[in-house]
Amino acid sequence: MKIDKRHLLNYSILLPYLILSVIGLIMVYSTTSVSLIQAHANPFKSVINQGVFWIISLVAITFIYKLKLNFLTNTRVLTVVMLGEAFLFNIARFFTTAIKGAHGWIVIGPVSFQPAEYLKIIMVWYLALTFAKIQKNISLYDYQALTRRKWWPTQWNDLRDWRVYSLLMVLLVAAQPDLGNASIIVLTAIIMFSISGIGYRWFSAILVMITGLSTVFLGTIAVIGVERVAKIPVFGYVAKRFSAFFNPFHDLTDSGHQLANSYYAMSNGGWFGQSLGNSIEKGWLFAGSTGRICFFQLSLKS
Repeated sequence: MKIDKRHLLNYSILLPYLILSVIGLIMVYSTTSVSLIQAHANPFKSVINQGVFWIISLVAITFIYKLKLNFLTNTRVLTVVMLGEAFLFNIARFFTTAIKGAHGWIVIGPVSFQPAEYLKIIMVWYLALTFAKIQKNISLYDYQALTRRKWWPTQWNDLRDWRVYSLLMVLLVAAQPDLGNASIIVLTAIIMFSISGIGYRWFSAILVMITGLSTVFLGTIAVIGVERVAKIPVFGYVAKRFSAFFNPFHDLTDSGHQLANSYYAMSNGGWFGQSLGNSIEKGWLFAGSTGRICFFQLSLKS
């Protein structure tokens, strides 16, 4: 039997994506229909808008699926993509207006996008290709094949290292400043390193290290106080996130608004919700057509 490309399709990824996308469209309608009706607009306006982008994503998925593997393993293509991403970060940083404290969005007419979101995929692509090329060495020398037995550069040739390129990309995100996405990209790189084929003991050690550092970090903020952390340059907006984490009911109109409403939704909706359309929070959630927290709240309430 000839093995076709469709036989290698991972349905455990595709089917959840399709299901969650449909649920997401339902949540968009649930969160925006009331406000649009009050504004005497089409209640399906936001659903149609998001649906168009979903169809575009399906076209993009089909296109990528049809690509030959040789294209994805072409280092020249990847280099062009990474340079393009760096260019977009510079455009976002110096030629756009800050949104919620960060120059993360590029707006072109009715379309807006965030380069940092694409970087997450690009980082997985780059690290997967880099590690795949040295799999034999990893199986023989474990993590030393990835670190070249050096923890930092000692000569110019060492600058052509996956750690240096990854750090540069993280710094581009942090310079926006977008510390949230920068942290996610760092964790992405660590996870890719952990599953690259190195020994299981190193994977366990990295997991324990991340858990320990996260605990120490949050504990330190709790001891020092969010107000003092907010005075540190760049950490002002980030501090609001931690303030909501520790006590979302302290500032219901600003930093704790979304998380507090999530608790209200869990309390009122329970495990099975109150059926679609019976939520009591419609009209009170900002960014209803795009907010991920809004989806969570309304799915619990509905």
